[in-house]
Amino acid sequence: MSKKIILKIVFLFTILLMTGCQKDDYTFGSIDAPTNLKVTAEIVGKTTDTPYGDGSGTVKFTATADDVISYKYVYSDGSSDNAPNGKITKRFTKTGVNTYTVTVIAFGKGGSASNTTIDVEVQSDFSDDQAVQLLTGGTSKKWYWAAGEPGHLGVGQNDGDAEKNFYANYYQAGAFEKAASPTSSCLYDNVLTFSLDGEQLKFQLDNGGATFFNKDFASVAGTALTEDTCVSYNPGGAKNVSLSPSESVIMSNPKHAEQTRGTTMNFADGGFMGYYIGQSSYEIISITATRMVVRAVMGGNPALAWYHIFSTTPPNQNPSGPDYTNLVWSDEFNTDGAPDATKWTYDLGRGDNGWGNNEKQNYTNSASNIVVQGGFLKITAKKENSGGAEYSSARLKSDGKYSFKYGKVEVRAKLPSGGGTWPAIWMLGQNYATKTWPECGEIDIMEHVGNSQNLVHGTFHYPGRSGGNANTASKTIPNVATEFHVYKAVWSAETIQIYADDVLIHTLANTASLPFNSDFFMILNIAMGGNMGGNIDPAFTQSTMEIDYVRVYQ
Repeated sequence: MSKKIILKIVFLFTILLMTGCQKDDYTFGSIDAPTNLKVTAEIVGKTTDTPYGDGSGTVKFTATADDVISYKYVYSDGSSDNAPNGKITKRFTKTGVNTYTVTVIAFGKGGSASNTTIDVEVQSDFSDDQAVQLLTGGTSKKWYWAAGEPGHLGVGQNDGDAEKNFYANYYQAGAFEKAASPTSSCLYDNVLTFSLDGEQLKFQLDNGGATFFNKDFASVAGTALTEDTCVSYNPGGAKNVSLSPSESVIMSNPKHAEQTRGTTMNFADGGFMGYYIGQSSYEIISITATRMVVRAVMGGNPALAWYHIFSTTPPNQNPSGPDYTNLVWSDEFNTDGAPDATKWTYDLGRGDNGWGNNEKQNYTNSASNIVVQGGFLKITAKKENSGGAEYSSARLKSDGKYSFKYGKVEVRAKLPSGGGTWPAIWMLGQNYATKTWPECGEIDIMEHVGNSQNLVHGTFHYPGRSGGNANTASKTIPNVATEFHVYKAVWSAETIQIYADDVLIHTLANTASLPFNSDFFMILNIAMGGNMGGNIDPAFTQSTMEIDYVRVYQ
């Protein structure tokens, strides 16, 4: 095979004749195609001993011309790159020594253009046949957003911090988080198909007609946005995909073999993996036959890297699961007086650091704070001196009395009101004495704060997602303090879903690695102030949470 770079320069002259009135023609001035178009190619690593380069397949092109506005490079596989200044670096990835014909188009005024071609003979030693097999299954395979997995969409840093550049440490979307709003739910409609056409890896995105756009790139879709939103946008047909070795900041970490596969997918013609962030290259962090994690540096903001998690299982926010209809435990609160001591006990006092949340109440078992009356359990928070605190309240729990694994929990309740109130209906792992929180797990079926009236939260706490990093979602439910609503959790080995009435608040994809596969017990309480409750209204005197029933089905 020849050791020379074969240069073929073919000048094609095209004059674009403008039609319409003569006055419009003058606005362009003289419409002459660019002239003196020249292209040079530098094969990276080329020496006398390595005439086809260093094996990376990398070539640096430089185009120059007179009367030019911009350039475009078109490759023999049909893909292309725009190069406004005429310079571009291209990595050719077909294994071995191959000759590639590259067409360079120089654009001038009024759409006039000239072009030339150049052939480069270059060697690429990189291949990742296993990744191709996993992506395509050998022929064709469909991938979907792993919407039920926390962190399926996330963002992290992209800088010199070698220990944090391989995961989404800034933001991780909760399970089905983008389904909460019609402006973002289109993301989960994506079907990503990888296939083989001979030896060529191809990709096609079916987005159902709408693309979830990062607001900074809305101009691509011909609009302007103030927040990330679904926009009508056609991603085009099948795109060629080439694989190349990763060159991300992860690779500078000696531990990079533990943090990334080291393979980058390069999508031709502006291809992208569902969420538009101005990027067409995605580094494969990990891939199996059923799950894939990729990383892409955000176009226009190289300090940020976005992370996507895909699965071969289509997302289903309401998967069919066990039909929990057998009532196994309940309290209807039909006997006036103290709560049933065979079913309930209390947390008393102020707890350490306000029960770990800087809360301002003292919990009691006084009838003024907790009582069964008229068919309802009533928990009342009051402004009064109590146990060294300025507020009193109550926290009722089934700890040591009743716990269970999997099932449906329904609690019909009317919530308190007032700035600083923080009522909750929740569950805690019964093994909390041996597995300290958050290792024991926590399921918050309902949380509400009076400073955000009618906003109901559903939250999961577990290792890595606790405190301010909890896995949470919320929805506005009208009249929570004036009307009764049913707060519900449907819990199985596969998922946990939290509802207010029949409105889905949040979903968690349960797995064996999470702590939600052992017995949990119930807790009902009103806290005051604290990390979530916030500032307490100085005019607050007292408010009550009324509970009609607690029912557990299995």
